[in-house]
Amino acid sequence: MDIFEKRVRNLGPLGQYGKQADGYFMFPKLEGEIGSRMVFRGKERLIWSLNNYLGLANHPEVRKADAEAAAKWGMATPMGARMMSGQTVYHEQLERELAAFVKKEAAYLFNFGYQGMISVIDSMVDRNDVIVYDSEAHACIIDGMRLHIGKRFVYPHNNMDGLRKGLERATKLVEETKGGILVITEGVYGMSGDLGKIKEIVEMKKEFNFRLLIDDAHGFGTMGPNGAGTDEFMGCQDGVDMYFGTFAKSMAGIGGFVASKESVIDYLKHNMRSQIFAKSLPMPMVMGALKRLDMIRTMPELREKLWTIVRALQSGLREAGFNIGNTQSPVTPVLLNGTIPEATNITVDMREKFNIFCSIVTYPVVPKDIIMLRLIPTAIHTLEDVKYTIEAFKEIRKKLDNGDYKNMAFADISKL
Repeated sequence: MDIFEKRVRNLGPLGQYGKQADGYFMFPKLEGEIGSRMVFRGKERLIWSLNNYLGLANHPEVRKADAEAAAKWGMATPMGARMMSGQTVYHEQLERELAAFVKKEAAYLFNFGYQGMISVIDSMVDRNDVIVYDSEAHACIIDGMRLHIGKRFVYPHNNMDGLRKGLERATKLVEETKGGILVITEGVYGMSGDLGKIKEIVEMKKEFNFRLLIDDAHGFGTMGPNGAGTDEFMGCQDGVDMYFGTFAKSMAGIGGFVASKESVIDYLKHNMRSQIFAKSLPMPMVMGALKRLDMIRTMPELREKLWTIVRALQSGLREAGFNIGNTQSPVTPVLLNGTIPEATNITVDMREKFNIFCSIVTYPVVPKDIIMLRLIPTAIHTLEDVKYTIEAFKEIRKKLDNGDYKNMAFADISKL
């Protein structure tokens, strides 16, 4: 069969709904200045779906730094991959400052966080090595492991008995292959908001020989007394061998980094194909990241504002009887019982009646007949935003319990 014909016949699990969902349920267009209120389909909405945790996306100091860097260097500088012609003292400065902030010897930059995690996994393990990973690992971790031609064992989410069994199996295997073991977990799980059991995993190093890599995309900048991450929050930074962070969440930018021992970073920078063969991170993004990092270090009030909103939102939802799971981070899931058609109608009702825009997650990301409303509080939300949202959610829950969304016809978004 012709490969084009094959792909058009089977559009994939999301693509099959593309035409009906385009522009509303998928690929929605949020317009205007990034903030707690933006325009969607011509109307202002209260936005709870942007990972702009510290409100840096439109902070005047950040905008000024970005604009000055763009005016001075443009978006093309530096030209070429870093190994060939794209190295600058500012890339090196950012790496030193990131490493010092997360208390590691050295760091290396990535153009994109997703690409970075894939690169780290691909470079760090070979056919003789074994990966042991959490079942709720992010897609970038899963895709990185697809490049691994050795064994990998999964353990149930945050189940330390399951991890122990995986480590026992891995240990027996590497005794034969003479390889090593890499354990991968997340700091903050981006859907549920709960934390990886990093401290307990570190404790297992007393029994097993392995290295620990954590993906802390949602924890960097938000967790810990200084915002240095989930391992700082748990007081176990020394036990984390490789720390991975992204600029796409708290820093409201593009890019990412990995931090570890200097010898490991030196190995990675000479062996990560995605960086050897990719253009260097543009200067405005590097200078912008330096400014954002400085603000995270020196402006704790940004994190304090974030957590004021987080505590108000999460305590208010719990007091109103909502199930928000085991979140210990800003990520706030609201779990309801309902079907995918009901979730579709809830989405439309939230956006059109209540002017609230948040992510809605259904099966297979969550179990069947569960609907997750995923809220991302930020430092630029207000307590009034929180109060309004909780009252709206109460009305939505009442309609759901009464069967209103089940009896409602499937929304025709072309008429909205």
